[in-house]
Amino acid sequence: MQLKRQAMRVVATLAATALFAGTGQAAENAAGFYLLGSKTAMAGFVPPPGTYLSDLNYFYSGSAGGNAAAGIALRRSGAVLNIDADINIDAQAYVNAPIALWIAPEKVLGGNVGFGIMAPFGSKKVDLSIDTINTITLPNGMIISGDSHFDSDESSFKFGDPVANVLIGWHEGNWHWSLGALVNIPIGPWDNDSITNVSFHHWGLDTTGAVTWLDATKGHEISVAAGITYNWENPDTDYKTGTEFHLEWAFIQHLSKTFSIGVGGYHYQQLTGDSGSGAELGPFKGRVTALGPVLTYTFMCGQTPVTTQLEYMREFDVKNRAEGNVGLLTLTMPLSGAQ
Repeated sequence: MQLKRQAMRVVATLAATALFAGTGQAAENAAGFYLLGSKTAMAGFVPPPGTYLSDLNYFYSGSAGGNAAAGIALRRSGAVLNIDADINIDAQAYVNAPIALWIAPEKVLGGNVGFGIMAPFGSKKVDLSIDTINTITLPNGMIISGDSHFDSDESSFKFGDPVANVLIGWHEGNWHWSLGALVNIPIGPWDNDSITNVSFHHWGLDTTGAVTWLDATKGHEISVAAGITYNWENPDTDYKTGTEFHLEWAFIQHLSKTFSIGVGGYHYQQLTGDSGSGAELGPFKGRVTALGPVLTYTFMCGQTPVTTQLEYMREFDVKNRAEGNVGLLTLTMPLSGAQ
């Protein structure tokens, strides 16, 4: 029963390890489709056969200056990116992602196989501040004279691209490990002149391996997940985000069958630079590290267990992206199978 309850804590992670990698990444339109921080607690654990439904809520608030801000705010502005100006942004985002995950009753290669789909939607807001030295022209054609100050903001509420998921996981004593793949399907709404799109308008593939060591008697848990994200070129902007590496981890103490507390984190490193005629800042590789607390709590709603997982992470050691705070709140329940 304890393992079944713990399985609920990782369903959303398995189905939703993609979505929105912050609002200031060194990637096109200031976002990447893998969701940093989504594979922390119980990262390598695949739940028993059944159908699960999750609701993932992602919050981000951050800021950037210099080239990182220019890459976010003026990504398609030609020579504008090379002017001498002080550019700063403040960004906020909220994305909600309903997730469905099915774990098949039959085993393949001795492991549990699962298939999932996620359909994100949400809001993004970017406040832009520019202090110019020379006359510049913004991407929308607006001309700002030298030695002047300009403020602007953009906000929107939009749907994102659906993300498909396939995974397989194994169990042996205290060890649990899994392999998974995510595919970003570029059919969500896209505005070529917007910097607040939730969709990405290009295909993407993420492959991740994860392992969890869990001592069910003492409640000790160590989880690690590592993966690589591959991006195809956006055909509308001729921008190809470079290949990205992500590493996530968690050290958790399970205090009871229903409550656990610990610390989690992630590291993001862009392995290859951005490319294509739309990548006017050149390779523009980014990186970031984050750390913060992780809490989980399971309660009964009638006869159905509902698991909540709450994470807060503070970013640091940032290069070519915004630096901010990340919050994740996930609610998960079984529709059939393990309860």
